[in-house]
Amino acid sequence: MEGGETVGRRALCVGINQFKNYPQAALRGCVNDAYAMSSLLQEKFGFRIEDITLLTDADAFKANIMSHLESMVEDARRGRCNILVFSFSSHGTRIPDLDGDEDDAADEAFCPYDLSQTGSVWDPEYIISDDELNDLFVALPDNVSLEVFLDTCHSGTGIKSIDFLLTRRPRYLPPPSLEAFKDVEGRTSRGFAGKYVQPLRTDHIL
Repeated sequence: MEGGETVGRRALCVGINQFKNYPQAALRGCVNDAYAMSSLLQEKFGFRIEDITLLTDADAFKANIMSHLESMVEDARRGRCNILVFSFSSHGTRIPDLDGDEDDAADEAFCPYDLSQTGSVWDPEYIISDDELNDLFVALPDNVSLEVFLDTCHSGTGIKSIDFLLTRRPRYLPPPSLEAFKDVEGRTSRGFAGKYVQPLRTDHIL
């Protein structure tokens, strides 16, 4: 968070343990993450409490998250602030890449409180894609510093693999049906489907 003179600071800290339509997908610790980030920004980086918006659980629905992000970006464009922070702690997932900008043909996506599906796939009205975040943040002026912290999984593997311990919950939700899972996860060789998905299974894998 270094750079020129600081005009103002804005932060949005999101933590979601509960999901409106998927109570079985509940997490532990994400709300605490949001509060911890807020405290860190105040104690170490000069943010005032009024600079920070906290959205947790039922308040962290997609429209509300995006509205606050859009407001932050607009404040930066108008010169009211030049340091922005966005932290998001929740489930992650993957969706088909529709614009051809991903080598693996799948976009990363992040799950708000009102996550929902339409038919056999995630409903784009109730999920946040990496493309949406990119389209929003690309509008920031060059003099604005943006820090984004995404504490989610998008594959359930790699650095988050420790979350497969029986006492932990991975921050990953697969696509909501076997067909959608095959469409997205089958585009790359991850070895996940054969281990965790059974034929004709349509519930969520946690």
